[in-house]
Amino acid sequence: MPEAGAGMTDSEAASSMIHLEHVYLALGDAPILKDVSLDLNKGETGVILGSSGSGKTTILRLLLGLYRPDSGRVFVNGDEVSAMGEDDLYRVRGMMGMVFQGGALFDSLTVGENVAYRLTERDELDDEEVETRVRKSLGFVGLEDSIDLMPAELSGGMKKRVAIARGIAASPKMMLYDEPTAGLDPINSFNVIRLIKKLKESEGVTSVVVTHDLVAAFEVADRIAFIHEGELVYVGDRDGVLACRDTRVHEFLGRSGCVALFSGNGAPAGYSMSGIGRDKV
Repeated sequence: MPEAGAGMTDSEAASSMIHLEHVYLALGDAPILKDVSLDLNKGETGVILGSSGSGKTTILRLLLGLYRPDSGRVFVNGDEVSAMGEDDLYRVRGMMGMVFQGGALFDSLTVGENVAYRLTERDELDDEEVETRVRKSLGFVGLEDSIDLMPAELSGGMKKRVAIARGIAASPKMMLYDEPTAGLDPINSFNVIRLIKKLKESEGVTSVVVTHDLVAAFEVADRIAFIHEGELVYVGDRDGVLACRDTRVHEFLGRSGCVALFSGNGAPAGYSMSGIGRDKV
């Protein structure tokens, strides 16, 4: 990620997985994003931090083409999604997986049917190939034995992992996560964190993670972007954000107890990536 506010040429934008260039967006009279410039290289995990209402999730909607900026440009894998029609947006969305804050599983479908939903909607694969991909995706998140369960039979952590399986079933180049650890206990949070890291390491998937969970952010991020009231005020690595003396960043981290939490190396006391097991139904 370049420094906050930096621009890029079209050729540079094409080499990045995502690129926002001087994006301004208002909803009604309320400015949501103010001159935001940001990019993320292929294979990286970028975390967007900020308080509620700061504009974090709006960036995901821009990447999906659900919002169009009032000014500025938005690129995904070199394609300018901010200038696309719906047919082209459908193609670009096909290379993305999305994990919504609540999981957003269909209550009336089994786990397997939920994971298969996007594959069957696209109608590009036969039934055998769909089942193969569903089982592979559920195996990746450790839930292949849950294929016939209903969402009501799953724990919160299992629902998030099924949502990840659904997101990766179509072999996306990029995953978007909206508060992936929200509402989960530490063990289930780290199960989700482990999967985000595993996707990067084994598949080279680029990820954009919107969160206010500092533990999750610091575990998965190659780069951290901090947004305050629609302004991008910091872009850099973990050490840089801890050392940042911008008042807005420092106050956010102070309120979150981040400086004390990460005063040493790795995860804070009481948290460990080892010994993470599967959820029980």
